[in-house]
Amino acid sequence: MAADEDKSVSTVPDRRANGADSGEATKNGTAPASRPLPWLCLAALGVVFGDISTSPLYALRECFSSALVHVPSHHDAVLGVLSLILWSLIVVISVKYLLWVLRADNRGEGGILALLSLLEIRGEARRRPWNRVLLFCGTFGAALLYGDGMITPAISVLSAVEGLEVATPAFEPWVVPITIAILVALFLFQQFGSGRVGMVFGPIVLLWLLTLGGLGLHGIAQAPQVLQAFNPVWALQFLFSGSPVGFVVLGAVFLVVTGGEALYADIGHFGKLPIRITWFVVVLPSLMLNYLGQGALMLARGGSVDHLFFELAPEWAVYPLVALATAATVIASQAIITGAFSLTRQAVRLDEFPRVQILQTSESERGQVYVPLVNWLLMIATIGLVLVFRRSEALAGAYGVAISLTMVLTTVLIAFVALRRWRWNPWLVAAITAPLLVVDVGFFGSTLLKFVDGGWLPIVVAALFYLMMTTWARGRRLLARQESRASRRPGRFFATLDQMQPHRVQGVGIFVTASTRDVPAVVIHHVEHNQVLYDTVVLLTVITRPIPHVPLDQRVRTRTLNQGFIRIRLSFGFMDPPDVPRSLRHCPHLGFDASDATYYVTRRTVLPTDRVPGMQVWRERLFVRLLRNATLPTTEFRLPPDRVLEIGRRIEI
Repeated sequence: MAADEDKSVSTVPDRRANGADSGEATKNGTAPASRPLPWLCLAALGVVFGDISTSPLYALRECFSSALVHVPSHHDAVLGVLSLILWSLIVVISVKYLLWVLRADNRGEGGILALLSLLEIRGEARRRPWNRVLLFCGTFGAALLYGDGMITPAISVLSAVEGLEVATPAFEPWVVPITIAILVALFLFQQFGSGRVGMVFGPIVLLWLLTLGGLGLHGIAQAPQVLQAFNPVWALQFLFSGSPVGFVVLGAVFLVVTGGEALYADIGHFGKLPIRITWFVVVLPSLMLNYLGQGALMLARGGSVDHLFFELAPEWAVYPLVALATAATVIASQAIITGAFSLTRQAVRLDEFPRVQILQTSESERGQVYVPLVNWLLMIATIGLVLVFRRSEALAGAYGVAISLTMVLTTVLIAFVALRRWRWNPWLVAAITAPLLVVDVGFFGSTLLKFVDGGWLPIVVAALFYLMMTTWARGRRLLARQESRASRRPGRFFATLDQMQPHRVQGVGIFVTASTRDVPAVVIHHVEHNQVLYDTVVLLTVITRPIPHVPLDQRVRTRTLNQGFIRIRLSFGFMDPPDVPRSLRHCPHLGFDASDATYYVTRRTVLPTDRVPGMQVWRERLFVRLLRNATLPTTEFRLPPDRVLEIGRRIEI
């Protein structure tokens, strides 16, 4: 009977009722409150804006160096391209991401999976047609970020090191070795945490942005008429001139906004307010000034685009500028790396990704994490790309396709969040979404022209990640379904126990289970095969709450059942090491001594088969491999190895 579970209850108060949950942990997700705002803004410069702030090195040059079509560099074309760049920064980054998309955070976390989780598509709701479309948008969009994530560090660092060739051609043979050395150092540095990385990189990026602005002002002084580019008419005339040039150039113009998705994924590191302030006060003005300065230089010199960025500087400043550019473009890789870390943690929480080791690197900002597996995989893939392509121009063909498609999917998801979660008027949502979707689809269509020249690479990688993520999610649901079928309601189990009368021995047996209602299959399996139980049997469920710390005396909630059974829910904060034995030892009100308890965990042997409705057998085999490599509960919960008994179960899916 279900009533048995409510027979006798003793609990530690749950602080959720007192506002100690995730909302207040980050002040509604606006900013981590434990650090001063100037500190957060400076750190955000180094972590969040590294990617987008280095686009002036190559973006405008690529607009006039297209391999697909000749782009004239006369007065009207220069103003048209500049106008497209300026208004892309305003519409895509300032309006779409900073003012609209950043409103949608999942307890302070951003990224495309945060949008998906806000829609709360679970269980049977997954089977509804529109929800299946939204699930595809969120999951494939996340996979696309992994695909593009391995290209961003490669092209950023390569373009920086290639700048050394401007100073002297003697550096040409050393471009690839220097690039690889820098990438190795960058990925090794990740283990120290994004907060420390931000404080190291932040001042460098600030100096870089101030230099961009200064160089831009120097260039504008040579041709002030370039300021006409703020008039959007120039962009429209160039885009709709009747030739394919405007549409083709969009693929290069997109390079100026490629850091937008990483910017959204990184809000958990520093919060919304520091990111918004830093963008509008420092980053956007500096970028605009530099693009205008490069355009003015083109007008003053009759359209030359060779080494456009470095030619803005006086001759004496070339060497220092190359050094600063190298440092800045190394930092550009940081945004995509930390974005990949945030994305992985969200995917694990949503059970869309296998459990991997995730290390918290800050006691105050819960968004600052380090994922060793993702870090090393990105490093290997990035170095491989450098060795294969060897030049940033060759990588340009593969750059942007994945991110532009992700931006399209993000726009679709944020529209449904506004409709379903925020309950906005459908006409208002349509009025906002339609123009943004037109812009995103235009960028995606233009970048798709580079598919044959390398754009296929991130799509293929994304497809592989999508296959892995969907296989894991589907396999976990099939596994949970089989586990649920093997479990029993408490009333029915205790009735069976009365009939069996198993031998009871002195001591405490703790069964680790994800179920918070039924008696799990591991207990039933143990009783049926061994005919013995401890006097005290604990059904333990471990939960991670979205607050930094849960005090030792507030971690345990207990519910007394029948026949010596106790259900315990053990809660940890995201910064608390999930040390189960230590937490139980510090809770004397439990009524038993947990120091000598025996822990029981399930060792599942999953058998792929076509006899049980589920997935194709080859996907079931893939799931088995992923499950075998996932983090084990014994390690995750710090259970004493000499007091753990693993009960094997064969489960067909």
